[in-house]
Amino acid sequence: MVCLLQVDLLAHRWRYPTVTIHGIEGAFSDPGTKTVIPAKVTAKFSIRQVPDMDPAMVKKQVTDYLHSVFAKRKSLNKLKVTMVIGAKPWLADTQHPLYEAGKIAIKRVFDMDADLIREGGTIPIARTFQDVLGKSIIMMPIGGFDDGMHSQNEKMSRYNYIEGTKLFISYLNEVSQIQKTSV
Repeated sequence: MVCLLQVDLLAHRWRYPTVTIHGIEGAFSDPGTKTVIPAKVTAKFSIRQVPDMDPAMVKKQVTDYLHSVFAKRKSLNKLKVTMVIGAKPWLADTQHPLYEAGKIAIKRVFDMDADLIREGGTIPIARTFQDVLGKSIIMMPIGGFDDGMHSQNEKMSRYNYIEGTKLFISYLNEVSQIQKTSV
């Protein structure tokens, strides 16, 4: 049972679309009471897309849904939905020689096999790089689960910095051994 729950949890983290609320501007958030209703409130959220999702279609579906829910409230207020970034999802070819080089480098530096997971939702440029350059893309994050990525208290441990540097050196050494025709 526990194993199935872990698989389900990881599948939701790595494989399925997610919605993340990043903040609400205009609403009173300090301690204490506040009786003034703000004239304008802005909510910011993102949707991590997965392969076979189209950003334009997602925007339409989300906008239509939010407008339908808002219409049911019969409010005199206005709702405006905008999409700042709409990037196509990216999925790597983990059989590509660059990934084989990465696996070898990880084994050499950390003495463990690489975990090939589907995470990287905040890097929308990956698919664009791959499409425009016509080259395979690899991501080898060196941060820890507790680094607080993109937060006010974002950090990287000294260990991860040093070992990550070793990883990139080892990786580049492995890439140099790949035949030019396969990259």
